[in-house]
Amino acid sequence: MPEPEATGTERDAASPGSTSGSPSPRSIAAWVLVGLVGAIGWGVLALSRGEEISAAWLLAAALGSYAIAYRFYARFIADRVLKVDASRATPAERLDNGVDFHPTDRRVLFGHHFAAVAGAGPLVGPVLAAQMGYLPGTIWIVAGVIFAGAVQDMVTLFFSTRRDGRSLGQMARDEIGPVGGAAALIAVFAIMIILLAVLALVIVNALAHSPWGVFSIGMTIPIAVFMGFYLRVLRPGRVTEVSVIGVALLLLAIVAGGWVAESSFADTFTLEKETLVIWMVVYGFLASVLPVWMLLAPRDYLSTFMKVGTIALLAIGVVIAMPTLKMPSVTDFAARGDGPVFAGSMFPFVFITIACGALSGFHALVSSGTTPKMIQKETQVRMIGYGAMLTESFVAVMAIIAACIIEPGLFFAVNSPGGVIGTTVESASQAVTNFGFAISPEALAQAAKDVEEASLLSRTGGAPTFALGMSEIFSAVVGGAGMKAFWYHFAIMFEALFILTTLDAGTRVGRFMLQDTLGNVHKSFKDVSWKPGVWFASAIVVAGWGYFLWVGIKDPLGGINQLFPLFGIANQLLAAVALAVCTTLLIKSGRLRWAWVTGVPLVWDATVTLTASYQKIFSEDVKVGFFAQRDKYQAGIDADKVLAPAKNMDDMHTVVTNATVDGVLCALFALLIIVVLADAARTCLKAVRDPGSATLSETPWTESKIVAPAGLIATAEERAELAAAGPEAGGGHVKEPVA
Repeated sequence: MPEPEATGTERDAASPGSTSGSPSPRSIAAWVLVGLVGAIGWGVLALSRGEEISAAWLLAAALGSYAIAYRFYARFIADRVLKVDASRATPAERLDNGVDFHPTDRRVLFGHHFAAVAGAGPLVGPVLAAQMGYLPGTIWIVAGVIFAGAVQDMVTLFFSTRRDGRSLGQMARDEIGPVGGAAALIAVFAIMIILLAVLALVIVNALAHSPWGVFSIGMTIPIAVFMGFYLRVLRPGRVTEVSVIGVALLLLAIVAGGWVAESSFADTFTLEKETLVIWMVVYGFLASVLPVWMLLAPRDYLSTFMKVGTIALLAIGVVIAMPTLKMPSVTDFAARGDGPVFAGSMFPFVFITIACGALSGFHALVSSGTTPKMIQKETQVRMIGYGAMLTESFVAVMAIIAACIIEPGLFFAVNSPGGVIGTTVESASQAVTNFGFAISPEALAQAAKDVEEASLLSRTGGAPTFALGMSEIFSAVVGGAGMKAFWYHFAIMFEALFILTTLDAGTRVGRFMLQDTLGNVHKSFKDVSWKPGVWFASAIVVAGWGYFLWVGIKDPLGGINQLFPLFGIANQLLAAVALAVCTTLLIKSGRLRWAWVTGVPLVWDATVTLTASYQKIFSEDVKVGFFAQRDKYQAGIDADKVLAPAKNMDDMHTVVTNATVDGVLCALFALLIIVVLADAARTCLKAVRDPGSATLSETPWTESKIVAPAGLIATAEERAELAAAGPEAGGGHVKEPVA
């Protein structure tokens, strides 16, 4: 039977932060001011007609929009649509085993969740999408996160929490039906492998031959283990204390990385890509099998300080330095679709390229993976689900700012493949001029010299461009031009750390998904802490993404260029699964009138993503279609000709194999998602016609003994409740001993 639409006023009253009473005049004035700031920012961006404008206006538009969305729309969804229940025990409380299920302080969990979801996407995607101009990407980032991305994350987290932290694929099987569920299980797991491989590839490209980055990031592992034992064994509940120690050690590791790079130990930490792949696989396995409190949660929490701190300082730098947006608001490539960075028209490819930061299916895996097994209270889904996604979206905004404040000529020289611009500053200058953006050979050489790099040409993947923009902003505030090299390399290391935290959490989520799936065959796998299942599933997951990672570093066309389009499509198709599951659950649980909250973004996402899939499969343009690319290189092999950028016949065969695999996977993903959507539509229609036939797999209500705030800062009522509950235990308080 569907759950009741409401459970009484006591449930609403139990939800800290629920709307009650009339707002004060001061509150009204403050929110009107916030709204005006955002509106003025958007107005300036919209009315710009070719003149350079300050990046600060873009910042104002985004921040104003985020604040309004979190205060009003997110609260509306939590209180009216989901009806979060503070009195209901979460699986972290009921099933606490100290390994996968563990009630975690909301501040630590916010850090873990944000670090887990904020990977390569918000840094790489917006940079690549800047090819179309700053306006299309910015509109999608802000509007997409408010109405789609953050909604998906919060609603998925809520429904998974109500189902003992079930994975997205398993929820689809339980709630949609065996056919759509089976398709979802296969699609979600396969897509997960591709996503993790691309995340790992960006890290490998950033850390290769970088002793500074390898040392600094390597040191975050023992620091995190120390923090885990400190918080669980030495000083339980002392979150602020361990945070100060952890941040101090992290800053020391960053500084020490520079010392190591200049010392005799530099060669030890200078690793080839192949070596990094092996270490990444080993680390991913260990992070997946160790208790969550020992490595994963403290490391992600630690990384969040650097992530959020750096992005916040970058925003402050934008306000102080007031850099201008040098990229046009909309470039000619948006209409022509023949850009050198990626091929394809603005619709649908901007919405695919900017995956994370606006809408990301990967987030639904974390929201139905590690996070629901650690959350203390249902009332925290707004802060952790919606709030963390807004924070990631802000990272994406900063990335598009970083890409658009550098000279467009330099942007295209850095992000265009060598086969398009050549290998010399002279050839690159001529090619970029042909694009319509002039830059001299001397300027290209000087840009590389400023950051102490031999060359910046064809440094594709987005990370170097973000680092260039970041060095421009920071050096304008601190140190001047002489500090550009330091800030550039700091940014490269920052990006690698940013992404690695997604890889370890993602591997663990992949393990949960595989165990859920195998549990349908062998019941022992249903226990996600069963040791043989843990080791077996973790090994399968790391072997899967490890294979595609190895293929990526060996690809003649550049792994990121081959895998990122597939990454974007797969990620957004995964979002379609998550939104379909959420919409189905809203309808089955008697919330039909609110189904538009997830239904509208589902229709948009499915339209965009299936259009992109069709073009990548059937397009005859070699730059767009996977199979068109395969046919071109196969014809070269048949004619015994080596086509650039391949250097020999082995490279030619590699391109053919990779393009074929990418095309087949793209077609498979699209087909599976169509099956899921069709079965979800059938289930929803049945529930609407006969509400009494709807069955839910929700865990029965159990009273919660934990008292914990809903938001980052406790309200006066919450502080009083905490004080009355007794001594602190893990960031929350226990009303009475739990049986």
